Amino acid sequence: MVKIIADSTCDLSKELIEKYNISILPLHIILGEKEYCDGINIEPEDIFSWSDANNATPKTSAPSVSEVIDGLKPFTDAGNSVICFTISKEMSSTANMFKIAAEELMASDKVWVIDSANLSTGIGLLVIEAAVMAERGETAETIAERMEYLKPLVRSSFVVDTLTFLHRGGRCSSISAMAGGVLKIHPKIVVENGKMDSTKKYRGRIDKVIPAYVKDMEEELKKANPDRVFITHSGCNDDIVNSVKEYLKELGVFKEILITRAGGVISSHCGPGTLGVLFLES
Repeated sequence: MVKIIADSTCDLSKELIEKYNISILPLHIILGEKEYCDGINIEPEDIFSWSDANNATPKTSAPSVSEVIDGLKPFTDAGNSVICFTISKEMSSTANMFKIAAEELMASDKVWVIDSANLSTGIGLLVIEAAVMAERGETAETIAERMEYLKPLVRSSFVVDTLTFLHRGGRCSSISAMAGGVLKIHPKIVVENGKMDSTKKYRGRIDKVIPAYVKDMEEELKKANPDRVFITHSGCNDDIVNSVKEYLKELGVFKEILITRAGGVISSHCGPGTLGVLFLES
């Protein structure tokens, strides 16, 4: 048996986690003196409220080695192979924690750690592909090899409603944040080579910006892997989310259009009102 584990930044819904029998290991979110487990005892709305009240961005951290050991041990003790997906090593030390834990358990031959070079449902796309392969009875070696092939084909991008959270986290200057607020500038952030980069700036109301952002990807979307596409957001208006879903439906490309909410770690850095469309290039 091959067990699939992912860290909490994959932003998969509870329904998808249950459907594909995926185990989730939470990262930590630190609000002042208090520490929480992502997706366990804190919600994004709590994070947004704390951040606004304290004019600060929460800190996030990888799980400890002991926590990873606790997550892996039941499966390695049972003789299972385990494939573990983590947020990009450029953004967190989580992948390293998994590798150290596997060594501590003397199970490095049973544990495959996949540095996704991505975040959010950019990871989730890989996790589901791996889970489908595991259900088919593929070996861990075959699944891991396939994941390395797919990693550069993941297309992850999103637009943010506010630059405030990126500024508080040191990811944009105060002048840029101020200008963004006054001029209603919304950058498109893409993930490339494991890092985030701004590639385009939209201007105007977010309910107009998001449809423009998705429309700009139409040619890419038409050539995408048709199995599934994610709409992942950090608390957007239902009308906006549904308009994106309807647009993707009209393209007639995807078998599944999955909507998920960004978890605590991702929300801590992007703030409310962020939306991304994430898919695999064919």
